Amino acid sequence: MRSPATGAGVERREGREKVTGTARYAAEFPSPGRLFARPVPAAVARGHVRGVDVSAALGTPGVVSVLTHENAPRLAEPDDATLAVLQNARVPHRGWFVALVVADSVEAARAGAAAVHVDHAAEPYDVTLSAGHRDAHVPQEANGGYPAVRERGDVQGAFASAAVRVDAGYRVPPLHNHPMEPHAGTARWDGEHLTVHTSSQGTTTVRDVLAGLFGLAQERITVVAQHVGGGFGSKGTPRPDVVLAVMAALRHPGRPVTVVLPRRFMPSCVGHRAPTLHRLRLGADADGRLTSLEHEVTTHTSRVKEFVEQAAVPARVMYAAPHSRTAHRVVPLDVPSPSWMRAPGEAPGMYALESAMDELAVELGMDPVELRIRNEPETEPDSGRPFSSRHLVECLREGARRFGWERRDPRPRPQGPLLTGTGVAAATYPVLVLPSAAAARALPDGSFLVEVNATDIGTGARTVLAQIAADALDVPLDAVRVRLGSSDLPSASMAGGSSGTASWGRPVHEACVRLADRLTGFPGPVPEQGLAEHADTFDTAGADSPYARHAFGAHFAEVAVDTVTGEVRVRRLLGVYAAGRILNARTARSQFVGGMTMGLGMALTEGSTMDAAFGDFAESDLASYHVPAHADVPDVQAHWVEEDDPHLNPMGSKGIGEIGIVGTAAAVGNAVHHATGVRLRELPLTPDRVLTALLEAGH
Repeated sequence: MRSPATGAGVERREGREKVTGTARYAAEFPSPGRLFARPVPAAVARGHVRGVDVSAALGTPGVVSVLTHENAPRLAEPDDATLAVLQNARVPHRGWFVALVVADSVEAARAGAAAVHVDHAAEPYDVTLSAGHRDAHVPQEANGGYPAVRERGDVQGAFASAAVRVDAGYRVPPLHNHPMEPHAGTARWDGEHLTVHTSSQGTTTVRDVLAGLFGLAQERITVVAQHVGGGFGSKGTPRPDVVLAVMAALRHPGRPVTVVLPRRFMPSCVGHRAPTLHRLRLGADADGRLTSLEHEVTTHTSRVKEFVEQAAVPARVMYAAPHSRTAHRVVPLDVPSPSWMRAPGEAPGMYALESAMDELAVELGMDPVELRIRNEPETEPDSGRPFSSRHLVECLREGARRFGWERRDPRPRPQGPLLTGTGVAAATYPVLVLPSAAAARALPDGSFLVEVNATDIGTGARTVLAQIAADALDVPLDAVRVRLGSSDLPSASMAGGSSGTASWGRPVHEACVRLADRLTGFPGPVPEQGLAEHADTFDTAGADSPYARHAFGAHFAEVAVDTVTGEVRVRRLLGVYAAGRILNARTARSQFVGGMTMGLGMALTEGSTMDAAFGDFAESDLASYHVPAHADVPDVQAHWVEEDDPHLNPMGSKGIGEIGIVGTAAAVGNAVHHATGVRLRELPLTPDRVLTALLEAGH
């Protein structure tokens, strides 16, 4: 019997192309007559453009045109107001694009953009978030459609009467996605058809948005994203770069136009993780069982569109507490529009919740692993629905075994000027499934072609979908080819929310099962045009499930804290996950480790500052915004427990792209407290903050 393809550690199909440099990205499709365009950002934090002098720019050798709000193509009003670029003179925040220089080379476009003179009229602005801000209000809902507030029982009364209480505030700064490939798009209009190569997590969405903005029929647009150099949420929806590229292409028919955003522009125009201010109040009895749980979050949004980081939502899932309140407040400011960043809501929310749980364990004198196990709920606390599967306890116990947790001394362990400590935190992420379609075709040569407009953003989607198809067809893996990354293919959801494989895999599986059944009874050889079957989940993917469906995990960290410099070094990170059936051991481990590494950056090095005097992010490049490197942690391990969940999809899989980041920062922070006895409640744990806290504590 043939061994199943799913579950095996199959190498990525596009791996050789990427490591040899032959994989083509959005800005790497050269063609005769190609033009390059560079946007010009606003230099005030709020106001309007009184005028734009483009004479010097047009006199720059190589510059062919300059677009401003006075001559740019008119757009239909978008659902996403961040895409309404060059439509009027308003400047809602610093970095908003006010002109676009089109030239015959990258260098000419850069020089021409520098020569554009914009006359700004500045207005008073406010970019400072505070919990007591006068404009803070409760929104109608948070990101994901979650209710802004949920309450059960008498949380204030239960907290007041609790035997043990924790009341603490935590702060997570603005964070930036910073994918390796900047946002880029190449557009060509031939008078009848628009072709766009874009760095996007979902080309179907890009096509639909462009069709609406420019008044074109969808069949007159093809959007392609063969390879994407990361996105982490920032490429989940179209960004201004692709709109600007299409504007310029319409102005210059027949000539492709490429827009690549300079990295320093990205923090202000492609979204960011909004800063979040947390207040956690936990009440427990003397045995460590929670009696009350309250999580309040205050965050900012722009005046362009409202986005509310759903950071209090994970507290609705994690622990049994008869009395609870989870609430969000948002402050509209003159800042760039926040958006999705890997595990929006869960990453900052679980940092605060899991830090507070560690504080509660200290107050109780209880092992923090045992505290979490003791508060394991029977059903989802907020909804009361049964879990489709929940193996958090197994993750905690297996992680503790692998990490050597039983040898942990609750006291710090000094080693010369170093203090060492260990910490633990739990993680959760919801199971999301979005409507998608796929086609499968049997060819006369015995091979099979699967087509689906999935996007491989570096996760190995091509490989995993081929594995799913091979098993459904009961054929060898190398007999299956996969085409993806084009809006001309069967429509598919974006690669985001850890939903990709679950959303695309089901129609792929169903189409291949139908094709296999058809071939079983098909007389004679496959005809020259092949045999094809189609499947979609448009009627089923959005249906409510009677089950609460989540992935869970446990993170463990060991740190060394230098009492002389305040530097924190993470020696070990270990994660254990319960995420349904793992379809590819190799790519799954890569995803888990990647998420943990990003969580390490969140804990120690990544942080952005909104400069109140300037009205913009102070850290706008990779020299000032520090992402972790290999040397930052010598040992990262990811494991998983076997989980059979029949309530998900035919593959039994859950998303794995984001849960790795969710608990890592809290585990590191808890380890720093264990090492030093000092509790730091603001990320990142940079040497200046750590050293100041150590000195204040008398170290």
